[in-house]
Amino acid sequence: MKTLFRIVAVLVVVGLAALAAIIFVPVQRTAPSQDVAADWQPAEGQGRYAALMADCAACHTAPGGKPFAGGRVIESPMGAIYTTNITPDKETGIGTWSLDDFRAALIDGVDNKGRHLYPAMPYANYRHMNETDIRALYAYFMNGVEPVSNKVNDTALPFPFNQRWGIRLWNWMALGDAGFKPASAPIAENAHLVRGAYLVQVMGHCGSCHTPRNVFMAQAGKNETDASFLSGGEIGGWSAPDLRGPKSAPQAWAAEELKAYLTTGRNAHAAVGGEMALAVEHSLQFMSEEDANAMVAYLRAIGAEGPANDEPLTPRDDQAGGTVARLDAANDPTSTKLKKAVDLSEGERLYLDNCAACHFVDGRGAPEVFPELKGNATVVADQTGGLLHTILYGAQMPSTEERPERLHMPGFARRMSDEEVAALATFVRSAWGNEAPPVTAAEVAAMRKAGAPASH
Repeated sequence: MKTLFRIVAVLVVVGLAALAAIIFVPVQRTAPSQDVAADWQPAEGQGRYAALMADCAACHTAPGGKPFAGGRVIESPMGAIYTTNITPDKETGIGTWSLDDFRAALIDGVDNKGRHLYPAMPYANYRHMNETDIRALYAYFMNGVEPVSNKVNDTALPFPFNQRWGIRLWNWMALGDAGFKPASAPIAENAHLVRGAYLVQVMGHCGSCHTPRNVFMAQAGKNETDASFLSGGEIGGWSAPDLRGPKSAPQAWAAEELKAYLTTGRNAHAAVGGEMALAVEHSLQFMSEEDANAMVAYLRAIGAEGPANDEPLTPRDDQAGGTVARLDAANDPTSTKLKKAVDLSEGERLYLDNCAACHFVDGRGAPEVFPELKGNATVVADQTGGLLHTILYGAQMPSTEERPERLHMPGFARRMSDEEVAALATFVRSAWGNEAPPVTAAEVAAMRKAGAPASH
């Protein structure tokens, strides 16, 4: 009995000591890479380009606010998180931060006072950022960004998520070593693919949305050697689709189609929505030609069943005979029934009344204008939030340099009841060969209760 008591006592003491270390011992900052000379200076425009590739503006610029002045609300499973002011304002921004402070935020997830940042800031991905990009970013934010005095709301999550010391334990479980190096031999042997891997894994932090989370809410896979990496995730009730399966966009589309989607927000098959629209508008459209090609090449090289085919698996035939000929030739059961418009279900009737003028009876829309519904990742996703959000509140393609027009789909929240939206959503999820489960009115009601989001 005495022996057991001693063992328990020792375990308690060790546990308390470990807890005290987590709470009170200062965080050890990761040392800067020694591969870069102390007097190294970024080239002109390098920092601004790094900020674009890291997509800083999408989170740190509030709707209608000034660039990088913070205040945007990030809806997390734990509650609302307010993004910080990262302009060089000395009172409300990061104007007093040293390079070491800035690096620690990106690499270790701590601010200039040693306080842990919430992982909504993707430091788990930025942790692998090159020292040159870190220094270029710091120089840009200190010298190339206008200071803005803007004191943002403090994030106030409910207990226990307001105990930031707990993030230290999360970091211990979730973070790997800092620095970037290609994970697999086929990638490491090709400089073009190495650059693409760096853009996807680190700067673009694509995995933070497109990779599922494990039991600790950490990204389940960090690179292409893990089957979970980029296999699909969820953000704000929207599906972030799989990017590696045989039917995924990078594997099923031609390289030029994928490139158009990433840089303009649209192609012959689909259009961006949700957080991806922000990523295109604030980041991806500004990729250099070389970087866009590298990102596309990497995404197409890491398919679950091997590299993607050179030719698209889902070619369109709109050019052969035009849209009218295409519709006349459509003979699948859904298209045939919609063309006859006889004995329609409620969902079919609602589709003809509200959707067919743009998406047509064959569900294929118009290339680069109205996206396909047949096989659309948002339409058939397990998470119905993206589809219901779009039906209720509409959607708008981002304006990009190559495609400046903001094509807008209206919302139907005022026109349709919860039951009607559910019937319509259920129809498109089962039409033209789609095989997704039905939607309930309760799901629609929950989305309606959440309300329309603030403007991007």
